[in-house]
Amino acid sequence: MSVPVYFIAHIEVTDADEYRKYEKAFFPVLKNYDAQFVTFDDDVTVLEGSRDEGRTIIIQFASEDECLRWWNSDEYRAIVPYRQEGTNTFSVSMVHGMPPR
Repeated sequence: MSVPVYFIAHIEVTDADEYRKYEKAFFPVLKNYDAQFVTFDDDVTVLEGSRDEGRTIIIQFASEDECLRWWNSDEYRAIVPYRQEGTNTFSVSMVHGMPPR
């Protein structure tokens, strides 16, 4: 049985027009995968340590395979240049949920 995976990205928008192109295409692509857009936050509260300014995005996928299927899909790869042109990407992570007991 697969466990959910949380896709977490931390970015800084540097070109709003390019990033809007990415956002406009992003949700139609995401809906084709077993995913739930959880949240984004432009003002994360850091309780300990440090972090760069920017936006944190969290998306839940049903499994690691589904997340990677989306990440590597032709549809998503086609819009990645908009994100790369419109942001500084600090990190992109996949965090695995707890296995069933």
